[in-house]
Amino acid sequence: MTNPIHLDFMGMAMEEAVKAFDRGEVPVGAVLVTGDGGVYRQSNRTRETGRPWAHAEQLAVDDACRATGDWRLSGASLYTTLEPCVMCAGLVLLSRISLVVYGAWDKRFGAFGSVADLRGMPNLNHYPEVVGGVLAEEASKLLKEFFRKHR
Repeated sequence: MTNPIHLDFMGMAMEEAVKAFDRGEVPVGAVLVTGDGGVYRQSNRTRETGRPWAHAEQLAVDDACRATGDWRLSGASLYTTLEPCVMCAGLVLLSRISLVVYGAWDKRFGAFGSVADLRGMPNLNHYPEVVGGVLAEEASKLLKEFFRKHR
């Protein structure tokens, strides 16, 4: 059974993904919850900003770092509707996020199990807990709808 807290925050991430969809962005949403209870919500903005790195996860991490004044997010949990790519998974490792919960698996770019698993890299000083598949069906359905509509 899925942790109810995971469902609540993943529901918020799904709301962010819908916002991205409505703006014509790939519908990925992220919610980062810091150890002190701060909640930072974002959605993909690559088209809007013209920046390939403007993924929902990166933007949420950036918001949290600015608010806390620290690049270390130990004790934080990241909820994202799609399995993080290599860039976002690397950011999780660098910022020391403790828990990653994601929805749909990403068979093209997923870096926490689908294509690669960065947690398998030796000699890191931080390995997050990762839970995949939370609201996977809903997240996958939204992504498929987007790509049917835009490609």
